[in-house]
Amino acid sequence: MDAEREVLQCTAYPEVQSFCQKQGLQFEVVDLRWGVRNTEATDYMTTELCLEELERCQKLSIGPAFVALLGDQYGPCPVPPRIEEKEWEALRAQLTSRPPDLELVASRFRRDNNTIPPTYVLQPQGTSEARGPEEATLTSILRTGAQEAWRLGLITQKQWFSYHRSVIEWEIEHGLLSSALGDRGATVFVREIQDLNKHILGDCSLKMVDQLADGCLDTDAQSLLSSLKGRIMDVQPGALKSYRLPWSRDLINPKNKAHARYLKELGEQFVARTNHQILGQLRELESTRQELGWLYQDIRHHLWQSTEATRTFCGHQELLAQLGQRLRQDDCCAHTPLVVFGSPGIGKTSLMCKLAQQVPGLLGHKTVTVLRVLGTSTMSLDARSLLRSLSFQVCMAYGLPLPPAQVLEAHARVVPFFHTLLHTVSCRNFESLVLLLDSVDDLHPISHSRRVPWLPLKCPPRVHLILSMCSGKQVLNTLRQTLRDPSAFWEVKALSPSQGQELIQLLLGSGRRTLSSGQRDVLWASLPECGHPGRLRLAFEEAQKWASFITPVPLATSAEEATHQLCIRLEDTHGQLLVAHVLGYIASSRHGLSEAELKDVLSLDDEVLQAVYQDWTPPSKEVLRFPPLLWVRLRRDLEHCLTRRPVDGCMLLAIAHRQLVEVVQVRYLSGPEKAKRHSVLANFFSGAWSQGTKKLITLPLVGKPLNLDRKVAPQPLWFSDTVANLRKLKELPYHLLHAGRTEELKQEVLGNLNWIFCRCISGSIEDLLDDFDMCIPHMDSPEVNLIREAIKLCHPALELRGMERSILCTELLARLLYFASSHPALVGQLCQQAQSWFRTCPHPMLVPLAGFLQPPGGPLLAALTGCHKGITAMAWSLEEKLLVVGTQDGVVAVWDMQEQQVVHVLMGHTAEVKCVAVFAQGTLAISASKDCTLRLWNLLSGQEKFMVLDGGSTNPTEPQIWDFHMDETNQVVYSTCGSKINAWNLETAQLAFRILGDASDPWACAAVLASQARLLTVSKGGVVSLWSSATGKLQETCRLSSVKGEMPTCAVSIQKQGRVVIGFSHGSISLVSSKGDRLLEKLPEALGFLVVSEDESLLAAGFGRSVRIFLAGSQAFHQFVATDLEHKDVVETAVLGPENNLIVTGSRDALIQVWSLSEQGALLEVLEGVGAPVNLLVRGGTLVASASWKSSFFKVWDLSSIQKPRPSAPFLDRSGLTAVSHNGSYVYFPKIGDRNKVTIWDLAEGEEQDSLDTSNEVRCLEVAEQAKLLFTGLVSGTVLVFPLNSRQDVLCIPPPEARRAINCMALSKSEDRLVVAYDNIVLVLDICPGALCPTIEGPTYTFYTQLPETIASVAVLADYRVLYGMTNGGLFLYHCANAKVFPLEMHQSRVGCVEVSHAEQLAVSSAQDVLCLWDLQACMCKFEMSYASSYCRGVQCACFSKDDKCVFAGMKDRSIIVWSALDGTLLAVQFVHAMVNRIIPTSNGFMAPTSHGYLIRERFQWPSARGSQQDPLKNFKKAVWLVKTRQREGLAAATEACPHSGSEAAQGKESESNKRSQVCLIV
Repeated sequence: MDAEREVLQCTAYPEVQSFCQKQGLQFEVVDLRWGVRNTEATDYMTTELCLEELERCQKLSIGPAFVALLGDQYGPCPVPPRIEEKEWEALRAQLTSRPPDLELVASRFRRDNNTIPPTYVLQPQGTSEARGPEEATLTSILRTGAQEAWRLGLITQKQWFSYHRSVIEWEIEHGLLSSALGDRGATVFVREIQDLNKHILGDCSLKMVDQLADGCLDTDAQSLLSSLKGRIMDVQPGALKSYRLPWSRDLINPKNKAHARYLKELGEQFVARTNHQILGQLRELESTRQELGWLYQDIRHHLWQSTEATRTFCGHQELLAQLGQRLRQDDCCAHTPLVVFGSPGIGKTSLMCKLAQQVPGLLGHKTVTVLRVLGTSTMSLDARSLLRSLSFQVCMAYGLPLPPAQVLEAHARVVPFFHTLLHTVSCRNFESLVLLLDSVDDLHPISHSRRVPWLPLKCPPRVHLILSMCSGKQVLNTLRQTLRDPSAFWEVKALSPSQGQELIQLLLGSGRRTLSSGQRDVLWASLPECGHPGRLRLAFEEAQKWASFITPVPLATSAEEATHQLCIRLEDTHGQLLVAHVLGYIASSRHGLSEAELKDVLSLDDEVLQAVYQDWTPPSKEVLRFPPLLWVRLRRDLEHCLTRRPVDGCMLLAIAHRQLVEVVQVRYLSGPEKAKRHSVLANFFSGAWSQGTKKLITLPLVGKPLNLDRKVAPQPLWFSDTVANLRKLKELPYHLLHAGRTEELKQEVLGNLNWIFCRCISGSIEDLLDDFDMCIPHMDSPEVNLIREAIKLCHPALELRGMERSILCTELLARLLYFASSHPALVGQLCQQAQSWFRTCPHPMLVPLAGFLQPPGGPLLAALTGCHKGITAMAWSLEEKLLVVGTQDGVVAVWDMQEQQVVHVLMGHTAEVKCVAVFAQGTLAISASKDCTLRLWNLLSGQEKFMVLDGGSTNPTEPQIWDFHMDETNQVVYSTCGSKINAWNLETAQLAFRILGDASDPWACAAVLASQARLLTVSKGGVVSLWSSATGKLQETCRLSSVKGEMPTCAVSIQKQGRVVIGFSHGSISLVSSKGDRLLEKLPEALGFLVVSEDESLLAAGFGRSVRIFLAGSQAFHQFVATDLEHKDVVETAVLGPENNLIVTGSRDALIQVWSLSEQGALLEVLEGVGAPVNLLVRGGTLVASASWKSSFFKVWDLSSIQKPRPSAPFLDRSGLTAVSHNGSYVYFPKIGDRNKVTIWDLAEGEEQDSLDTSNEVRCLEVAEQAKLLFTGLVSGTVLVFPLNSRQDVLCIPPPEARRAINCMALSKSEDRLVVAYDNIVLVLDICPGALCPTIEGPTYTFYTQLPETIASVAVLADYRVLYGMTNGGLFLYHCANAKVFPLEMHQSRVGCVEVSHAEQLAVSSAQDVLCLWDLQACMCKFEMSYASSYCRGVQCACFSKDDKCVFAGMKDRSIIVWSALDGTLLAVQFVHAMVNRIIPTSNGFMAPTSHGYLIRERFQWPSARGSQQDPLKNFKKAVWLVKTRQREGLAAATEACPHSGSEAAQGKESESNKRSQVCLIV
């Protein structure tokens, strides 16, 4: 059946493989007869291997497990390799009368007394002997003897079959006839040749049938073949697929048309039948699929691992008893985790598994036991997956809500969730929980980490955590330093000699083996005093192969020598090259290799193939593959050395023992061999030689290069739209890196957009960053660093908006386009890939044309999340590079800012953490919470040193701890709560004293004056009290004299001067000391905060939207910066820089601003916060952490990079009055700190080019792009007109009335009209061409609104119509020529903007979150659109596209939306991280300056055939788009009132358009 095998190999298998991959399955063909000589394919050992492989396929396959090709040959009946003692005696009795036959049989079989029961073992012939007459004679003799013995009832029919069945019948019996799956898991393809019997004695026909040794027809075999076919038809007719071919002399000639049609039909039938069986099994699985099937599969796997590990458990009973006693002892109290350690192979895994089985007997049968043998399954390979798996299992076991998706999105959230979960389980006071984690040192990336951040360092009552690991590993040293409890560490020691012998006996018994006394002596002599289980098991693996008639050689005495001895034995049996390469590939893989992958890899290894085919040629002229039989033989001898891991839907093979891994690395992966193995693996996972790509090879017997197809599995990134190639994603980067193919790694992986997206969507962005972190240390590539940092910057947006390709492409382009020209090889190529994807996208899209988001390499060091709720307190441990974060749900998390991961989750508080402080050189921290407790923590160990109940009330309406003050010198902490101060000794945790004030006049602020040993308190009523900080006794009281009728709002102490600066509710700042108080400054608004520099030389006071800076003098503070630092929203917090040259401020608009104090308050940088008000800023050295009470994210910034040169320095406008000219080359905005000037910013150079002096504060800016004029509207009411291309005389347009400030201005679309609006006066001027410069004439028209409200926005048309909106929501269209005003439908609030279309047929107006589209001819609203998101509501600006088909709108939630002006459809929504204050249409999109100082340039792509299911809001949580479409009924009333309406709209009924609407809601 060689032709049939060839057609299946070449055509059918690839089709089925592709089908399987699309279903998320792996397709593997096990054909042990392919690629080897007939003598090897039919020997007695191959029969056993075939049946073993068949059984393995039936266990693993979810589709068909067996396919048979049955022609006209029955095949040889092999001699049984072993005959049991009773069966042998029965045969011998029948052969006694024939001494020659008995002698032949006796010479070929030897008795082995080491098997239980004893057996007679067939002795192989010499390797050079062919299967000849003696073999046939032996078979005939055994058949005759078996026939007679069966007739006499001495043997069973099953035993009789072993002498009368061929290999093919045994396979069909096991694969089909006796299988429970029947025809669902098997197919038999039968080829029948018509009239073959008539021509059977011909030479060409005899080749197709069984022949005897003398070349004659084997009639017995033909009879058995006929019987077999009949049995198949009778028992499983559905599995039978028959093909009848007419006989011809050239039947097997490939050119025979009938034969060719048969082969084609066979291939098609095979594909159809196999795919049908697979789909049937998948449907059955789908119908029984469990919601958390992955979890149940993982649990079952580890339970199976436990069963296997304890099957021959021996010894360690005393240690088990001690651990059990410790568990019972710790069950009712908090305790440290237990660590079990020992040398590799000492028996830790079996001990852990045995302990897991005994736990119910120790702590009660309801105890929940969770076991993980780490590194053996997908969910136990790394800490991230492990914690998710454990959290799900514990939640299910205790009936708790499953981890929410928000938690699972980031590993930093999973860690605190896991810690909280353990405390929740403990508080239930129900069943105990025992977590046993074996081989923690195998957990990635724990193996090379200096901390174990996810590990709870204190287990609460009824929760136990037991870990095991190898001695000498870094993780063990880390835990010794962290846990600091010697009793928590338990060493697993070697077995005693008697226990070692007992283990050997158990192992021999489990394998139904024994040893002769001499062999036993050799074994014990080789293992003097050996009690190492790993070494004993290696010895057993050798000893179990000894037959009783063999005299063994002494075994190696050490585990390392025994492992080398094992490798030598394998090399002698299977060849050194094959063993070296197979073990090398398995050891080199990242997580292991499946058998199908390994056979494919060996098929790509030319060295292996040349060694395999040195004595015979491959069976195919088109295909060259590694023969599966050779691998199966080797695997059988390696079985005890390999472990199977279910990873990513595949069963992977990995080396089970560390000792063997180390030996393999020494023997087979030294020097260049390691890179070679990785290179072949990289070729396989890249798919370089798949899908018909042929590879050259020169085989020894051919002598010339052959270009052959290796038929290895294709390796696309996506097998289907939903099935990613997880194996490629995880393995390819690893192998390219270690093969030294860094350029390919950069091009195909790290700089490949398809790869980046596939890695993120199939796993997480953290997995992708892990790949970058793995590769970057081994390559010097600035481009790779840029891409990694850009991806890291994308992380918050992708987590917030979802992992969409459009979002990823937008984020990457907007951050990397700055570098596309300077780094074209990788960054430029990645940007081109993103742009190419946008061009093929079928949905409306906004496509970045230039960078406009914060680029990599900026001040942002990290954007991190690990808190379920908002962040309420932060403090730095600068010495240890730790950041302590307190949250609303009471968790205190300690972050290692070098590794950017949580290292401790400090559990204990049950309510919001109000404040944290770090002291003792950054090693200790104290936290205060609304649960009225103070807790002292060791930041190095993560242990709680003590907890004190501060005596406050648990009633949330009563005063809680709101502050504490440290006196580190005297080791005292003072906590303030209402009218009470408690002083706690930090060494003894005892209350030193308590101060009780007047409850009717509680304290508003308190401070410790350490230099004077005093406490100073100020009450809400203005009473200043001084107390002894040592005893708490009152020393003196007085009333504030400098401030009357104001309440204190904030305070800061000046330790060097022994004073306290206090801010008050009406803007007063007072300097208070023991000698009295004095007024420092009177500010226009209430004080929000006061901060002082480290050296106490600078003071910053925050009030309203401003911050004022003061410099310390000898007696007081004086204003240092001439002008206040102005913000667009209320300033919440500030922190001064390390050298007093910077101040960082945070405001409610979610922006962080960095100001230069050495340049008199110059704004240096505008940074994006976390999308919520910036409430917290804390500095440690040059690092600043920012956070919000309303967000679980926090960011860390590096101030040292603020003034470093960058690819595109942002323009720093805080007024929102930005104008743009020269197609986005220049930006104009009021100068910061001096709004009487206009800054001209050169975007290309990233610097200020010039400034224009306006002599008055600028209120608005407009640019006439064609006329090259800049119009500046001033607070004085004057309009100054600056020519942009020259420094000619400035034109001045005076106000209509003195001292009237300009509210807004606008230009007509043709730039021939200018409208200037004051509170209630509007001027319309003409812009006319001039000889050198356009001239401004007019005002042509001036009109008054006659309304009490003021004008908020305005637009002008070329025909002197003016559209203006009012602060109360009124909207009017005024026709200057007729002096008529037409009121349009009123908005509900201030009209934020009005814009006219380029054809001046339409207009758009906005108020809060409502956009209205107006038909200016009919003077009516066409559509009313409202858009609201979860963050905030409101429209900031809008404009029409150049073709007037759509409207671009900038929203206050920092997004830009695009909606159709034709039907009101929402087309696109894009999150841009910043508010835009103006949108300027371009020929294909728009430009928009942002509040962060970047200019957005985007192309709007609107395909003619849009995708039917596009939902622009699907990634915007709780976002709503509401469209109200006005009925086009009866426009007469409107058109009669509007003189410029068209004639087609002049007739009709009275309009009721304002009363009717159609509503379409899109969520």
